[in-house]
Amino acid sequence: MAMGRAHVSTDQPVAGRYRLVGITHRETNRVRWYADDLRTGRPCLVTRIGLPRDPADAARRAPSRVLRTTENLERLCPGRTATVVDAVDEGGFLWTVTARIDGAPLDEVLAARGAFTPVRAARVALELLDVLDAAHSEAITHGELSPGQVFLRESGPVVVTGYGLAGGTAAPRLTAPSFASPEQARDERIGPAADLWALGAILYTMLEGRPPFRDRGSPGATLKGVDRLPLPTPVRAGPLARLVQGLLRKDPRERLTRHVVREVLTRVLREEPAVAPAPAARPWPRRAHTGAVGRAVRERRGRSMLLGTALAVVTVAVAVLAATRGLPGAGGESAAGAPPASASTGTGATGGAPDEPGGPGTAPPSAAATPAPSPSPSDPEGLPPGYRTYHAPEGFSVALPEGWERLDTSRTPGPAYRVTFGAGGDPRTLAVTYSERVGTDAVAVWRDTVEPGLQRSGGYRRIGGIRAVTYQGREAADMEWYAVAGGDRVRTFGRGFLLGGGRGFSLRWTTPAAGWEEPGGREALGVLLRTFRPGPG
Repeated sequence: MAMGRAHVSTDQPVAGRYRLVGITHRETNRVRWYADDLRTGRPCLVTRIGLPRDPADAARRAPSRVLRTTENLERLCPGRTATVVDAVDEGGFLWTVTARIDGAPLDEVLAARGAFTPVRAARVALELLDVLDAAHSEAITHGELSPGQVFLRESGPVVVTGYGLAGGTAAPRLTAPSFASPEQARDERIGPAADLWALGAILYTMLEGRPPFRDRGSPGATLKGVDRLPLPTPVRAGPLARLVQGLLRKDPRERLTRHVVREVLTRVLREEPAVAPAPAARPWPRRAHTGAVGRAVRERRGRSMLLGTALAVVTVAVAVLAATRGLPGAGGESAAGAPPASASTGTGATGGAPDEPGGPGTAPPSAAATPAPSPSPSDPEGLPPGYRTYHAPEGFSVALPEGWERLDTSRTPGPAYRVTFGAGGDPRTLAVTYSERVGTDAVAVWRDTVEPGLQRSGGYRRIGGIRAVTYQGREAADMEWYAVAGGDRVRTFGRGFLLGGGRGFSLRWTTPAAGWEEPGGREALGVLLRTFRPGPG
């Protein structure tokens, strides 16, 4: 690999070696050409990017960092990222040279053939996620990802270009501001969450045929829109809609994790009818760019990807995912009762590991609060004053009282977890537990899996029976109990519900036993049950 400085213009060979033939991609602050390497006689791609002006040594260091980053990625995921064979800088521009890529840029394919089906988009997104995972494992953030950086190939997974730019300059975002994350728009330091935002923006673009935030005429105006404007609701995303919305959350701390993203994409592909992959058009005619620029551009446009998937597949996809996600249904009632309950269920000692999401409910002997009917899966509206919707990186969301935050997160190997919410000075807590090892009977989960552990806790006493209910159209069960935590008597209401495929959640609301009947507590429980959403997939 070579690196250096050279005086260049588009009218003469770059670095005296690379003859520019035809523009293949243009976006804010980035232009890519088909080119010929005059030394070897081989075709190549040459990209020009404007470097920031302020850091005095940014231009000097950018080529070496780009080369080093792409070398590392070639080791991590061979053939999945474009190998930069040369890099030079001059006049405030970074010029990178990559070998021929046997594919067509995603933005070109979309322009030629229109939006993708959810199945096709999920396949591309999963391949792109593989590259991001490999890079993030080595603390490498792309930071410049856009459809123009993703090449679709006739055979084989996608190829990603543009690595090393974020590490090679001090600028938070150099190109494609429509795909910048909100933290980049605010000039904040970025990390893997910025790449996940870009993945969500690319997925949105594949499904909707346009980016989530349009170019507003200048980078500053576009970035301001990304940071401040609400996300336009995706209308063609089908089973991927909630995934897209979860990736495009403004707060990077609430963005979906890569594990959740992979799980949803994999499930969509697994549950869809078999669909033959749409072939990418012939990427690059062997001598397509030996003539004038106009001829090269015409030939480039002829290399479009053939994308076609029957509309029936999309319809079936939506139906399948809707079935697994469940439809709105009648909500069960919570119970009231008497004796002690284990704080573990709301504050941590639940007797079971996070992979035991308890499930059923209890009909109280002494009646009390009745949670609101289960809501529809759409985002809740009209929250009472003093509540805000929290979006967890694990994928779920729920409306919490103002001032509440995550107090504790416990995990077991694999995807099982328990997240506990509360606030300083407030004795109440909510524990959200998820597992992929629950059975097919919600009542039995409480009775056979959760309760034996609770019985080993001090002061445990169940209130009434375990009651089967329906929650958001899913099989569910409620259980209520007393326990002793830190010397105090507490009471817990638990609702567990099944998602199918061994997956399930439990929601465990714990308060001081003496304060169970307080109106504020009953209202909070009703809001929690009404607004909880398990997340995409």
